[in-house]
Amino acid sequence: MPHIVFEKNNLLETPLKKGEIEFLFTAVSYHPEDKNRKIEYKIATKNRNVDFLLGIKEKDDNYLIKSDKTTRISPVSYIKDALNSYVLENKSKIVFKNTTNLKEKKEQENRYLKDIDFFVEDFKSDKEIQIEIGFGSGRHLLHQAKQNPNIQFIGLEIHYPSIEQLLKQLELQNITNVLVVNYDARLFMEFVESNQVGKIFVHFPVPWDKKPHRRIYSNEFIFEALRVLKVDGTLELRTDSRNYFDFCVDLLTNLDKASIKIDVNRDLEVISKYEDRWKKQGKNIYDVILTSQREDKKREINYDFGFDFSINFDNFIKNVFSKALIIKNFFVHIEEFYKILNRDNSGLIKVTMGNFDRPITKYLLVIDGKISYYQGEPLPTSSNIEADKKLKEILAK
Repeated sequence: MPHIVFEKNNLLETPLKKGEIEFLFTAVSYHPEDKNRKIEYKIATKNRNVDFLLGIKEKDDNYLIKSDKTTRISPVSYIKDALNSYVLENKSKIVFKNTTNLKEKKEQENRYLKDIDFFVEDFKSDKEIQIEIGFGSGRHLLHQAKQNPNIQFIGLEIHYPSIEQLLKQLELQNITNVLVVNYDARLFMEFVESNQVGKIFVHFPVPWDKKPHRRIYSNEFIFEALRVLKVDGTLELRTDSRNYFDFCVDLLTNLDKASIKIDVNRDLEVISKYEDRWKKQGKNIYDVILTSQREDKKREINYDFGFDFSINFDNFIKNVFSKALIIKNFFVHIEEFYKILNRDNSGLIKVTMGNFDRPITKYLLVIDGKISYYQGEPLPTSSNIEADKKLKEILAK
């Protein structure tokens, strides 16, 4: 991570603007319950109209300044330029720095790889959609995309080397009907429109025998799958784990109404190298296919993450309950506080919240008692929405 160690000096007086870089305010950590904890500072920074925080803390007899991990941005050159500018304007002697941009390579945007915000805000398709969850080497997804050029495929994967391998093959083979996203499928499904998906493939998911709560299949996941599937659309599980197969069949046969088909050692046109190995070892491969029999109402995500009330910041940080609040499907943990220097009733509140498997960490910015999410609002997943409601209850007390 880029950082600079510089001799202690008075911190810059903010706000300050130099060229395209602005240092908007300085906030200092507040933790009276821990007298031994070192003081930290957060510098609200804007470079080319992109907001992020820099962090300053003591290092031996010097200061160390670096990017705040929670608000880190890309490209990293924006951060490096801001670090260099801050220390230069502070007129401090530099002890160490690694913020030179000379050898930095410019990141190229890949036309197939999309972040989750694209699917929340911009994604529209009049084609049938098919989704593969955990595509691994991508062999099955590539085959399906080539055989069905009029279908829009979406591949979800959390293992980045697998993503890079698939992206390379999409470019080499000039396959243009695949979009790739590095995101948890259990949360991604909430942003897919109802009745638009023809097939959902879940091939050889991690069985998680010792941590069954981490399995992709759950009652919530199946209900979301049925919502997004067209009538006669299918959710297709393929696994070599009899334990996982039995677990999923039990879930699927407890639905109010369902049509399922079970196969053992079904032959497909394309299989993974692992499946080929398992078959040679005499291992059984199990399939269970759920077919949607209903049309669901269109789902509207229309939630306001804004705050329509103000708080007394000083009173709140003195009296707030700081332990995590854990509720069935979400949690809220208020972690840290920073008071903005030379400004009353203003500061930053660091909070981690949302889904247990995909939590988010955000800063709340409080200016003269008015609250907003710093760097934009959370994604409107059901767990984030519920966590935000609980957070508002805590703040409004």
